[in-house]
Amino acid sequence: MTDTGIMTTNAGVKAKAGAYANATAVGETNTNLYIHMAEGVINSLSKFNWCDIYAGLDTDVIYMLDDCASNLAAMYAIQYDMSGFSSLAEAQTMLNVLRDGFERDIKALQDKDVYDFIINA
Repeated sequence: MTDTGIMTTNAGVKAKAGAYANATAVGETNTNLYIHMAEGVINSLSKFNWCDIYAGLDTDVIYMLDDCASNLAAMYAIQYDMSGFSSLAEAQTMLNVLRDGFERDIKALQDKDVYDFIINA
């Protein structure tokens, strides 16, 4: 199996989910699913289908979309099974950091000025 998402990779999700994430949760089958789900959420919340124009975007924009998608997909992977983490607090802290990054990126993608900058970059 290979990466099937557009905005991020299985390796990106696995890295952000951390060393103690469940092996099944960070396996290719699940991370591909999480990535597709994240892409749908990003496109819906930003009210623009970034996947359709992804290949033509500036590298900096691609990195932001990668960050956004991998943050959300890693959150899905962590919530799959938190028992491998040293504590629930550790897993929750990771989820909080990923959520903060996702929310920052989504807020930017929803901003008209940022959208104009991205499209014209």
